[in-house]
Amino acid sequence: VQLQASGGGLVQAGGSLRLSCAASGRIYSSHVMGWFRQAPGKEREFVSLIRWGAGTTSYANSVKGRFTISRDNAKNTVYLLMNSLKPEDTAVYYCGRSRSGYTTRVVDYDSWGQGTQVTVSS
Repeated sequence: VQLQASGGGLVQAGGSLRLSCAASGRIYSSHVMGWFRQAPGKEREFVSLIRWGAGTTSYANSVKGRFTISRDNAKNTVYLLMNSLKPEDTAVYYCGRSRSGYTTRVVDYDSWGQGTQVTVSS
């Protein structure tokens, strides 16, 4: 499967953005789709995930209550709605697919897209 992330941009602190991750190819109900981010000089970190079939979700503590992940099975697309954005949310956001179950580990994800830049100004 190939993934294409989009929707990033420049926003002021407190603002909102919605990221999209469009998948070409089959995503199975057991697969997990995840959003990760990588700031300059830092390692890629987990943000949120959703199980494709059941729709169960998980969030990093740093974004819990501000970000919402969802999916549209018909469109083969995963979304990340980001509210109350903070400067520390600035990063390149990536979506990935896990065939290894419900996991937050970067190594368990493949099919990474090219990423979309999110910049939050203070």
